[in-house]
Parts: sequence; C-alpha cells; structure tokens
Amino acid sequence: MASGEAVGRVLGTQAASPLSFWVGLEPGKVLQLDDVVVTRREVPGHGPVLVAGVVTTVEARHEGAAYDSDVFLIAEGALPAAVIEVAEVRVTRVEPEVFVPPLPGSKVFLAGAGDRDQALYFDVMDRRVPMGTGRDGLPLYVNFDFLDGTRGAHVSISGVSGVATKTSFATFLLYSIFNSGVLDAESANTKALIFSVKGEDLLFLDHDNVRLDDGARAAYARLGLPAQPFGSVHVFAPPRPGDPNGVPHVSARTQGVSSFYWTLVELCEEELLRFVFADSDDERAGYSLLVGQVAARLKSWAEPVGDGGAVMIRGTACRTFGDLVELLSDQLQDEATRIEWTGAQTPLGTVNAFLRRLRSAVKPLSPIVRGDLPFFRAHSVRTSDAQVTIVDLHNLPERAQRFVVGVVLRGEFHRKETSGTARPLLFVVLDELNKYAPREGDSPIKEILLDVAERGRSLGVILIGAQQTASEVERRIVSNSAVRVAGRLDPAEAARSEYGWLPSAVRERATIAKPGTMFVAQPEIPVPLAVAFPFPAWATRPSEAASRVSPSADPFQGLPGVEDDIPPF
Repeated sequence: MASGEAVGRVLGTQAASPLSFWVGLEPGKVLQLDDVVVTRREVPGHGPVLVAGVVTTVEARHEGAAYDSDVFLIAEGALPAAVIEVAEVRVTRVEPEVFVPPLPGSKVFLAGAGDRDQALYFDVMDRRVPMGTGRDGLPLYVNFDFLDGTRGAHVSISGVSGVATKTSFATFLLYSIFNSGVLDAESANTKALIFSVKGEDLLFLDHDNVRLDDGARAAYARLGLPAQPFGSVHVFAPPRPGDPNGVPHVSARTQGVSSFYWTLVELCEEELLRFVFADSDDERAGYSLLVGQVAARLKSWAEPVGDGGAVMIRGTACRTFGDLVELLSDQLQDEATRIEWTGAQTPLGTVNAFLRRLRSAVKPLSPIVRGDLPFFRAHSVRTSDAQVTIVDLHNLPERAQRFVVGVVLRGEFHRKETSGTARPLLFVVLDELNKYAPREGDSPIKEILLDVAERGRSLGVILIGAQQTASEVERRIVSNSAVRVAGRLDPAEAARSEYGWLPSAVRERATIAKPGTMFVAQPEIPVPLAVAFPFPAWATRPSEAASRVSPSADPFQGLPGVEDDIPPF
C-alpha cells in the first residue's frame, strides 16, 4: 500500500503514541534526519489508517554491552553484541483522523511521492510556493494562504549575521512568489519594497549571476522555477553629500537608480519631525510631547519659498536642514517666543535636551532633508516604477536610516489604507528588525511596524522581517508572523523561549546549520522543515553581476581581474 521501500518496524521497547513513535531499522537500511516515513494500521470500523511523520532523532547503539569499555571487546569479536539503529518519528498527519498509535512490529516505509505530499499537507495546499528542497532532493512548499493574508501573513527570519543567509532566503522567497504562478493575473501589479543596508549587494537583483552553474539550474528546474534574475527592479539611493545636483550616492550601478530625499516643505507639511526622534530613547527622554508641539507649529507657520523645497517661517528663510535647526534653536531659547512654540510652560531642561538631540541630527539628515536643490523634482521613494523597489541605506548613518525607514513605511502604509483594497499585495523586506522594533521602549517606527503586523494582513502589506535575535524584537510582531524561519543560530539565542516552535533536536541542529539551510515552520505542518534553497540566479554583489554590454564591445575583456572571496550565498 505504501509506495516507498520498507526501512524497518515500529519498536515495541519504546512506547508508541498517536503523536510519536520509534522505528527499528532493518540491516542495511538507513534513515536520516528529516526523512518522511509512513506506516499503516488496520482499525476495526475505520479501515486502514495512515500514520505519517518526520524523523527527528536517529541513534545507534550496541545491544548486549553493559559497560563503556565493552565497545573494544565487541570490536575485537571477543564479546557478542548487535548493532542496532533506531529513529524517532514525530507524527505530522493521521489520515483519516483516528488517533491510534501504530502497533509494534508494523512495517515502516519511506514515503513515496503521494505519501510524502500527504504527510506534509502539500496535497491540500491549493496555492503552494516552492521554498527549496528537502534532504531527499524533492521540493518543499509553503502555503501561500499564510503569506497573502487569506489565513495568515508575515514572515519572521532569525539567524546569525553573515552565516544564516537571511537576506538571501528572503529574496529567494520573493522570487518564488513572483514566478511560481500563485499570483496569477496579479503578478504584474504585486510589488516588493526592500530596504538594503549591506553595501551594494542587493542593487543587482535584475542581473544574471555569473557564478550560477548547471547544478543550480537543475535545482530551479526541480522547483518549477526559471533560473533567471528579477525582471523589474528600480533602486533609490540618497544624494551624494555636498553634491549640488543630488546625484545618487552609488558607485557600482549607473542605470535604474534615482535619488530620494525630502524637502523642508514636506518635513513641515507632513509633520515628519517625529521621525527625526525615532530612537526608543527619545520616547523615554520626556520631550516627545514637545516634538509634537513643534511639528504642529511648523505645519501651521511654514510657507514654501521658490521651487526648491525651501520654507519661510516667521520671516526667516530656511534652505537647509541646518537652517531649520538654527531657527528652532533661536526661537526656543528666547523666552519671548518659546511659549508660542511649546504651547505651554515647558522646563528649560526639556527644551535643551530636545535641542541637543535635534542638533545632533543635522549632519546625518542634511543629505536627505533639504531645500537647496536647483529645482523641485521627483524625489520620493515610490513602488510604482518597478515590481521590486530597493531603498539603499548603506551610505547613511543609523540615525538617517531610521528616518528613511519610518517615513517610507508610513507613506506606503497610508497609500494602502487610502486605496481601499488589499490587492495588489505589497511585500516589505526589512533586515535588522530588532533595531527598528526593539522589545523595550516605543518609537514612531515601532508603532508603524506594529500596525503593519496587526493590520497589514487586511491591507495587503506583508512584512518579511529579518533579525539576528528574535528575543530582542517586539513580541507582537513575531507572534503575528504566520511563517517562522531560522538559519544558523547562536547557542545562547537558540535556548530562548522565542524559539519554542523549534523542537529541542532542531534547536541543536540550528547551531551548526550550514549557509543555505533554513528551518521553516508554518501553521499547517506541526514539524519545522529543513529547507535547502538554491544558489541565487541573480547577482548578490557587484562582482557577480553579468554585464549587459556585448562582450565584443568590452574594451577590457581578457584583462586579469581581482577575484574576491566567493560567498556561500
């Protein structure tokens, strides 16, 4: 009745239950972790009942040995003993749902194609997205119903930086969603917004990867995916510091790149000042009310000057962010004008703390908050230009990165709210989530991310968040993620309660996982699946990007180059 080969029998020396059982392996047969096995039992009144599960533990021992030193006598043939291998199976599915334990002595089989799909619920996934292959080399899927908001949404990816390949898996998952056919007619209008903080590695998603080999192409073919780069990508980068024309601050990519910044008019009219104070420490400092008061006054009193985004406030023209900060400093330190800005008596210590924090923002924010460019041109981050929009942040200080993430997310979330429909979907990929939504404290960015986690499902905004330590991320964001993923984990981090969804054996494995191996949990499958995703078909760094210039037109063809270290992904 089972399509796979027999590998052993249900043990009678270990208790079997409807949730787990042990298998004794036949001589010459092998089971490894993550193998899918099935057994059947004839139940009176119900007929044959299939019990399927995933191997979670494999052990080998000598039967007949009483002491540790007996291993040497057994190896020399002086002491009789038998080598026995056993495997623990965690049950994933009982079909039909007659929850009885498998009987000791029952044959256990490796799951064939049909049994495997049934054991892992792939047979009931109407819209399934390939997420990689299992240890048997066959595709593994995630149910799109738990990604697009139908039954759940959001993805949380955790792992050690530089080893867990969190960003690589996030981009592969996006690629699989766009190319697997689950989007149907919505594919062209579904968007992705990626915040890039790791150099210029993500700026070439639409270029072929020169290191892609035949083995990787075969892996894509097994998953039913084309081995090609993303088809539609637009990059937004901050202007170069000191450049009067606002040229994008990138070096390796020259096409499909636009500058982004905010004018002083927008800063005042949209009350963006609160995102200048986007650290959790700012909320605890006691001047958060003052920030709101000053932002409201700027909205009321600021008037546009010229066509470059400058403002006039109470007779003073401000063309740079530094000009605006100096104006606020003068107004708030003058007792005659202070109350007009604060709206009430405010302690001088609070005002000084506010001004100190504001002055420290001048240098990091001046390149992206300005009113001094020669003309008021298109400069906003927008997702309408391409299917994948990348916001490059790596050249900005951390303070400016927070400002950009907060303002862009607020704008996109507001756009989805006003559209009145959840379709088409918007996927947001944000790394270092523990920095933007820490467990302790509050901030404007954290408020937005909580809103996305709790209401984004109904609005069609799907968060794919990555972090080194899930234990340091706001609990409500992690708990609202229907799909949870872990790569290589630090041993201390793996012991935290936030990884309770990982069985103890899988937690131990996660501390030695190789790059490219992820453990994925989704609501339908009671056991996390070990997934190996293929090498990216798109360039993950400038050196991997295939040139789009004809080889014959390359004047430097054939010259030796400097080859950097080949990354795992």
